Amino acid sequence: MATAKKPAVRNGFKTNEHIVYPAHGVGQIVAVEEQEIAGMKLELYVIVFEKDKMTLRVPMAKAEQVGMRKLAEDDIVDKALEIIKGRARVKRTMWSRRAQEYEAKINSGDLVAISEVVRDLHRASSQPEQSYSERQLYEAALDRMAREISAVSRITETEAIRRIEDSLNKSPKRVAARGDAAEDTADETEDEAEAA
Repeated sequence: MATAKKPAVRNGFKTNEHIVYPAHGVGQIVAVEEQEIAGMKLELYVIVFEKDKMTLRVPMAKAEQVGMRKLAEDDIVDKALEIIKGRARVKRTMWSRRAQEYEAKINSGDLVAISEVVRDLHRASSQPEQSYSERQLYEAALDRMAREISAVSRITETEAIRRIEDSLNKSPKRVAARGDAAEDTADETEDEAEAA
């Protein structure tokens, strides 16, 4: 029985725990299985991605190597929400190159990197329309970010998206585009800065 507990302690993942798998986002470990593959016994985490209706089996020994991690802490979620309030930082390179960089950030599983994609690709209603590929990447990043915030904060994905959109709407550039609201937000920002 001690051997069964050792890998769980070594890797730090437990059954029923939500985790982040870089290429697929938030999933839940539903079991630990032992299978014989090519004559070797392997212990596998069985991870279910409910929204994608997908089950993945990851060898315990490879979990860390593939980038599987625990959910972000509250301070990382706060940092991610703060990042999306910032000004978009769009490089002056060809779209295909930027799209690859955005895709890599989304698939990194890093909440902060994903929030940068959300910030850079977000379009307010007053801004020009996005291309199809921009919209696809934005929605993929928004979905990944919302799933993790939902799991960390124990709220629905809809509430998580609302929280993200509230942060996006507090961006100085977007507030300035709305006119009078800029003065109100500037006062709030100064109050928050003094409080900090």
